Amino acid sequence: MEYVYTAMLLHSAGTKVDAKSVEKVLKAAGIKADKSRAEALVASLEGVDIEEAMATAAVAAPAAGAAPAATASSEEAPAEAEAEEEEEEVSEEDAVSGLGALFG
Repeated sequence: MEYVYTAMLLHSAGTKVDAKSVEKVLKAAGIKADKSRAEALVASLEGVDIEEAMATAAVAAPAAGAAPAATASSEEAPAEAEAEEEEEEVSEEDAVSGLGALFG
């Protein structure tokens, strides 16, 4: 993953993404760079519009996080609403007594 992040960093900085630059950035970050991996990364990015790839990834990430929430069943929603109502019904007296416990 650090190789991909390095390529994105170099691109964002306006620097040419080549194996030598990738190795320098990784070395500066304290990571032992593998020359063959750096060359493979550069070869795989040949003809790729990095700006477009980054924009596409930024749009897809929030959508992926929202998908599990959409799978909740309708039966769970009323139970959650009841639990929230119970939490809100804490009396002022209970709240004051709870604060008193903090101070001994």
